[in-house]
Parts: sequence; C-alpha cells; structure tokens
Amino acid sequence: MRKIKILLASTLLLTLSSCGIYNFTGVGDIKAKTFQVNYFQNNADIVEPGVELTFTRRLQDLIQNQTNLTLTNSGGELIYEGEITQFRVTPMTATADQRAAQNRLTITVNVRYINTLNEEDNFEKPFSFFYDYPAASLLSGSVLNTALDEIFERITQDIFNESLNKW
Repeated sequence: MRKIKILLASTLLLTLSSCGIYNFTGVGDIKAKTFQVNYFQNNADIVEPGVELTFTRRLQDLIQNQTNLTLTNSGGELIYEGEITQFRVTPMTATADQRAAQNRLTITVNVRYINTLNEEDNFEKPFSFFYDYPAASLLSGSVLNTALDEIFERITQDIFNESLNKW
C-alpha cells in the first residue's frame, strides 16, 4: 500500500513539473515584465462622462490581478491603447402598446495591443458587449454602474484572453 502511495505521489509530481510554463491564470510563457495601458479616449457619439477613465482603470486592474507584470506609465513592453467607439442604447422588446419594455446598452472598444518583444502578437480589433435593462429605468446611478460593471468585466477579460491567454 505504501509503495502505491509513493508511486502515485511521484507520478503526480512528475506530471505537474513537466508543465513548466503553465500557471492557473492560463498565461503562457511571457517574457515581458512591464505593461502600460494608455488612456482610452471616448470617441462614441454619446459621451458618458468618466466612462473612459473607468474602462482604462478596469483593464489595468485586471492585468495586474491576473499576472505578475508591473504597470508602468511609459516604456512598457506590452502596450494597450485605443478608444471607446460606441456607447449606444437601443430598444429591444416592445409592449402591447408599442412601447419599449427593455433597452440594451452596447459598448464597443477598439484596442491596439503592441508586444514590443514579439511583434507577431500585435493586433488591433474591436471588443464589444451589452447589458439589457428595463425601459422604465433610467440609464443612470445604480443601473448605469451595474451595466458598466458587467460590460467592462466581459470586455476586459476578452482583451486579456486575446493578448495574454495562450491556451
């Protein structure tokens, strides 16, 4: 019985140690040590004050929390930049008297990712997500905060996956 336990433990250790570049965030073998997130301008037709700063900080926080990279203001080895290109509210469903019952907030962010150590990883692409809310609610206060939380959580995770997650 003891030999079986030792054999199982050895096999487990050998298996785990052979996966040298794997870690639990899914980030592969990144040679970079620093990253920078430049301020994302709000170029959407509808400008909601403060949205661009909120997004910029959310992206910085996500990368800091899920990697060992150091945030820098300039000279980063990995650079994120871009602009918010869409902040749009559209009616989604109607009531029997042809009024909107539900609205959808859609936000699109165009992102340019530059890896100064490996140009093959560079990309420019839009990331978009939406949040549905009751038409009787105004898009302000807690409704807006909840919408931005959900939308930015999804968009920043998609950006992270596209740029750093090498599964």
